[in-house]
Amino acid sequence: MLTPMVGYAAAALGYIAVRGGGPVPVREIASAGAIPEPYLAKILHRLSGIGYVVTQRGIGGGVSLAIDPRQVTLYHLCEVLLDPVVRPQCLLGGSECNDDKACPAHEFQRSIRKRQLAFLSATTVDAIGRHDAKKRSKSESRSRKKPRATPSRAKGAKPSSS
Repeated sequence: MLTPMVGYAAAALGYIAVRGGGPVPVREIASAGAIPEPYLAKILHRLSGIGYVVTQRGIGGGVSLAIDPRQVTLYHLCEVLLDPVVRPQCLLGGSECNDDKACPAHEFQRSIRKRQLAFLSATTVDAIGRHDAKKRSKSESRSRKKPRATPSRAKGAKPSSS
């Protein structure tokens, strides 16, 4: 599983990508992604330091992408944000687990890890943004639909004549 930092970073970058690359206010990104705003600000500051985003204060400011969202993958985010998922780990918690000193779960973990890394390497920030936008759109359309009004009379009750 990815750390919340990587998940929030992917959602934020994806949101900015769907919005045309920016500038997008931090508050808007946080609201759209249900991300705690102070934590998002910390993540965006970190992404700014490694050249993934550019921030601008003031009127018309916000966060803009400094990367091509179709080229940056979840794997890239995991690497730059130091997510443990990209470092080889022993499934059983052993300190040393490799082909030479394999634990009983080594082969099993290796096959899972291969699929996991393939997914992370193939999934772009742009794809995350498009997926999240589709989810938001469906959610918004459901919340706009009003339930049909039905009369609420007790069984056998006669309509009142006023």
